[in-house]
Amino acid sequence: MIFLAALLALQQTPAFDGRANATHVPIPRVDTVAVVDGKLDEPVWARAARLNGFSQYQPVDGRASDEPTEVLVWYAPDAIWFGIRARELHGNVVRATRANRDNISSEDYVQILLDTYSDRRTAYVFGVNALGVQQDGTRSDQFGGGAGGRSATGGGMRDFNSLDGNVDLNPDFVFESRGRLVDGGYEVEIRIPFKTLRYQNADVQSWGIHVLRRVQHSGTQDSWAPALRANASFLAQEGTLDGIRDVRRGVDLEATPAATARADGGPGATDWRYSSDQSLGGDLRWGVRQNLTLNGTINPDFSQVEADVGQVTLNERFALFYPEKRPFFLEGLSLFDTPNQMIYTRNIVAPDAGLKFTGKLGSTNVGTMLAADARSSSWDGSSHPLFSIARVRRDMSPNVTLGGIATARENGDDYSRLGGADIRIVHNKLYYVQLQGVESWTDSAGRFGRGTFAEGVWDRTGRASGFHYNVKAIAPAFRAATGFVNRTDIIDYSAHNRITFYGSPGALVQTWTAFFGFERITSYRRPRDGSVEGNESVSPSATLRGGWRLNSSLNRNFVSYTPASYASYTVDRAGTVGAFVVPNAETNMYSGSFGVTTPTYRKFTATGTLAYGDAALFREAAPGRSTRIDATIDLRPTSALRTSIQYTRLALDRARDGSPFSREAIPRVKVEYQINRAMFARVIGQYTARTRESLVDRDGNPILLGGTPDAGESTNEFQVDWLLSYRPSPGTLFYFGYGATMAEPDQFRFGNLTRRRDGFFAKLSYVFRM
Repeated sequence: MIFLAALLALQQTPAFDGRANATHVPIPRVDTVAVVDGKLDEPVWARAARLNGFSQYQPVDGRASDEPTEVLVWYAPDAIWFGIRARELHGNVVRATRANRDNISSEDYVQILLDTYSDRRTAYVFGVNALGVQQDGTRSDQFGGGAGGRSATGGGMRDFNSLDGNVDLNPDFVFESRGRLVDGGYEVEIRIPFKTLRYQNADVQSWGIHVLRRVQHSGTQDSWAPALRANASFLAQEGTLDGIRDVRRGVDLEATPAATARADGGPGATDWRYSSDQSLGGDLRWGVRQNLTLNGTINPDFSQVEADVGQVTLNERFALFYPEKRPFFLEGLSLFDTPNQMIYTRNIVAPDAGLKFTGKLGSTNVGTMLAADARSSSWDGSSHPLFSIARVRRDMSPNVTLGGIATARENGDDYSRLGGADIRIVHNKLYYVQLQGVESWTDSAGRFGRGTFAEGVWDRTGRASGFHYNVKAIAPAFRAATGFVNRTDIIDYSAHNRITFYGSPGALVQTWTAFFGFERITSYRRPRDGSVEGNESVSPSATLRGGWRLNSSLNRNFVSYTPASYASYTVDRAGTVGAFVVPNAETNMYSGSFGVTTPTYRKFTATGTLAYGDAALFREAAPGRSTRIDATIDLRPTSALRTSIQYTRLALDRARDGSPFSREAIPRVKVEYQINRAMFARVIGQYTARTRESLVDRDGNPILLGGTPDAGESTNEFQVDWLLSYRPSPGTLFYFGYGATMAEPDQFRFGNLTRRRDGFFAKLSYVFRM
């Protein structure tokens, strides 16, 4: 067979067996070029270093991989090259489609993680499926949340079934890849230019490397470096590429001018009218050095950003989080990571201009940003809010990281400023301690406030057990105008413990995990008054043979009501208006959930969760019952067509008599057709149906808001968006799309929809690279 013959032809080159801990690779330099066509038949590949001996990482770590993988690596003066030979010994069909960029999680794929600073904190991610479709981003082991909304938790909380760890796939990097199916597996060829990467300012370098392979038919993930779960850091277990020297980046300068046009429609006095707008703008990126980058933007346009997925909102007390998706802010985003989301760039709503300087100086990561927001986003409506953000993080040792942060939002005479520090210490491989202290100063509308934020975390990530203990205190006057802290005046104590059991090879149950949680929240101002909120929970889950996943939970909760939230409430008791009596708390509220995720089949993947139990109806300060359904089905009928169907439904009923309090249903359908590697078409339809009944008290008497009877709420909106995209490379693109929002009086009738607003948009940009 061609595949086996090619493997035998490479036997003269040295092999680095991961299972034998041969993970320090002297990478060969070859002053030549190859054609990126997915065929590893050029003579240079016979001189490449060979990485083999993969072991399983998930669901059970340490076992030899069932499917052999070999990775070839060498470098030329201007780029690093990888060749992948992935075999399928058991006759299973490789999952591979012409997917859109980054959308290969349901495919067979390989990820190459490059830690170019060799600091074991952050790595570039370059992923490819069997046809060479690209996936790229960054992976971090550091923090629980960043400016772009990544999230990760510690050993007591981490879901060991998660395949991607703390990965952000929003950034797009320039690299080449091609792949092809062959007898018994697939081959992929990758070229990553050095000017795409940031790396050390040294003549001779060693880079960290992980190589991961996702095998969809078995639901396993394999790793070349023998990574174990019993470690506080995944990246700390990486191998190395040694002896990289005399690389050439050339001039690293990109200019991306962009032209946009849009026409927004709405009802006029007698007919439907459109207002149009055209603009010119662009981005500039200069790689000052291999470790420092300067970015600028003028009049950036974000019309290409996909609409956020709908979330249930009728019974939420606090602001909901939406991740960053805008290109300018995604460049070097990992350098702005902080614990507890102290930097959240979506607070910069509609910037007119921005400037950013990011990089690493020695052992110090630096990220600075200046942005001028539109006048429409100002607090007083008369000035442009100015944002300034600085984040510094220093590697004090391989196990200690010290960070500092300073941010400000200046809005005329008003301001909100913040400063703080954090430290993370890994000890005994399994544990880390993380401490953070921040203070804010806010002067708005003549009122000054000063508040503090403090947190301490201790975490253990063991193979069979782990824990995550956390104490967080947030003062009432704390404000993070450039961050996302949606609740203040609390002291939050939480403890989570985990136990994990592993099945034998071939067993039905591969892993079984249970999380045990405990949380208490007190008032920051009155901690001696006792807990105002808390819960206990147990959450078992299991990974079954072939990739099935089961999860469940059982919870006991209690909450208190804040009297100030009901200051405008009165009650109509048989024609007599009286005071609204705020109860103290809801106690002993029990709830549970159960969910199932199927394996990744060739044509579809599905997941569903059902949750039911007691709930607090915060708008009425009364007990209720909650039923929630979440379901997703991903369909892949052909190699070019894929459909994602999502459905969320939340029903809240009054415990008093079972009458409905609210109903929310949000079905969403996204259809994508990949015309070719660079062009795709997408249609999204999302219906949002929300109904809340008129408010009543616990005895069924009508509640008045400011003396006026509450009329309830009702929203039945149907939103449709379609987009045609041509993107041959990151930054060079053409978009044309249309979006409309319609409404109707009755849910899901579709016979009396009335257009509320719509709009056309187009964008053209081109990257000039030097």
